[in-house]
Amino acid sequence: MHDFGVLRDGIEQQRAVAVRRLALEAQQRTRFLGGKLQHLRTLDHGFRQRQLAGVNALEIGMPPCPRRGTAIRRRSERLQVHVLDARFAQCRAKRRLRKARPARQRQGTHVDDALDTRLLQRRQELRHRGRFVADGEDAHRCWIARSCATNSPTMSFDVHIIGGGLAGSEAAWQLAEAGMRVRLSEMRGGGDTTPAHETDRLAEMVCSNSFRSDDAEHNAVGLLHQEMRDLRSLVMRAADQHRVPAGSALAVDREAFAAEVTRAVDQHPNITIVRERVDALPDHPTIIATGPLTGPGLAQAIAAETGEGALAFFDAIAPIVHRDSVDMDVAWMAARWDKGGKDYINCPLDKPQYDDFVAALIDGEKMPFHDWEKDTPYFEGCMPIEVMAERGQETLRYGPMKGVGLDNPRTGRWPYAVVQLRQDNKLGTLWNMVGFQTKLKHGEQVRIFRTIPSLENAEFARLGGIHRNSFINSPRLLDRELRLKSKPCIRFAGQITGCEGYVESAAVGLVAARFAAAELSGRQLPPPPPETALGALLGHITGGADAETFQPMNVNFGLMPPPPGRARKADRKKAYTERARASFAHWLAMLTEREPA
Repeated sequence: MHDFGVLRDGIEQQRAVAVRRLALEAQQRTRFLGGKLQHLRTLDHGFRQRQLAGVNALEIGMPPCPRRGTAIRRRSERLQVHVLDARFAQCRAKRRLRKARPARQRQGTHVDDALDTRLLQRRQELRHRGRFVADGEDAHRCWIARSCATNSPTMSFDVHIIGGGLAGSEAAWQLAEAGMRVRLSEMRGGGDTTPAHETDRLAEMVCSNSFRSDDAEHNAVGLLHQEMRDLRSLVMRAADQHRVPAGSALAVDREAFAAEVTRAVDQHPNITIVRERVDALPDHPTIIATGPLTGPGLAQAIAAETGEGALAFFDAIAPIVHRDSVDMDVAWMAARWDKGGKDYINCPLDKPQYDDFVAALIDGEKMPFHDWEKDTPYFEGCMPIEVMAERGQETLRYGPMKGVGLDNPRTGRWPYAVVQLRQDNKLGTLWNMVGFQTKLKHGEQVRIFRTIPSLENAEFARLGGIHRNSFINSPRLLDRELRLKSKPCIRFAGQITGCEGYVESAAVGLVAARFAAAELSGRQLPPPPPETALGALLGHITGGADAETFQPMNVNFGLMPPPPGRARKADRKKAYTERARASFAHWLAMLTEREPA
């Protein structure tokens, strides 16, 4: 194998990236290799992880032979190498060539089976597919020796976002709207997935369909909703478009919501979605928003960079019931204290039924843990229903099964305990069991939950589950602009930072993107005031919390400095929100003045 130097012609401000030398076995019967980079599963995964922003040139060399003995050079401003077809790699070389020829004369959805570098220049880019854009020559059997990377203006993007959840999607949208070119890497849809996700859509909601309270007058979460709307949040826009009845809460049709976010991001001219897994920390401007289910390779890279072991907690998923399997002769529709509309299905239990139900939860067979998982704590906001039951006989009656504020029209009284179902899709055919996250085995879930009055014949669209979440020690590792102190070109956003909840995750993605856009534009972005919901959440993550005891946190009034003076308990929350709105309006006006015309 020949050793070729790094190609440097025509590239400004180069920064060489050491890439392992990869030998591609010479194809004895094949003349062309170029497009077949798409098909070779034998291509080392580590090389693909270096095909990030700034890779705009390759030097390709051939082994010496009597007819051709010189290296062939390739130049491309946008290079993405993506292995697509395992079948093609397993075919014999002769068969590959036979299949390749007719594909060059036809347009088809499976053109990848014979991708050719010349053909790619003339054909419209296929969505969610990798491309190899060259200068029109055919690549011959060869070895790829080295690649080079740069942060020069010839890069195909300005910011790389890793992770297409709510935080990553929001960050991509904010950057793109600010005029930045974005590469959004999402491993789902590229051959990888997570234990919790079911689709490859961006911004998929895996635990529930609720953004919680939308009351901006008396609730910190509702206040955060309003602040994000004022900052033109894509997540909040999609949530408002696809909301379903949920009283004073903001709940959405999760499939329509994810489809809307995916469509908006995919169609934005400044965003390129690449279905790939990233296992290494890049050396260019990056926002890592991989969420609590960060892949093991990237998690190890983060741990190696920060010198800290991964923090983790368990999170659980609630079951979903088909609406037409609920016995409405027993259940009734209402919202607690009649707030909003009659948006919840309420399944009442008397004392003997409640006691039997709690006993069944405690005795039910649970999912086993690995040895390394046994000491992992639960996040209090997503505590499994059976774990709460183990804390005391009355715990559930003062938690997700409390009956206060719910008048049973058949008795005129509050039930001893109640199970609430909340609409999960816009059609109203699916309803999730509120607060019923669980780690019970699936058979036990069906058996136990069918003992609830009105759910005796319940049909489940999805049963509950559990997954392990990870997050970093943000107060110790991140600066006030969410940059990694040891590697400032990298920012973190979303649940991996230690915020908890859909809306909080998207909010941190929003502010991380705005910090990045300001930095790349040569401007200084003042952080949101600590009196605001966004500022309080950011302050908690980046230093307000104790690094020694740091745990995931939802936004709440306790993260904000207390309002001056004394107020009655009934007026205290409104005092927080009124002060927050005034501070946010002043900050937003200041941002508008500083934005370039």
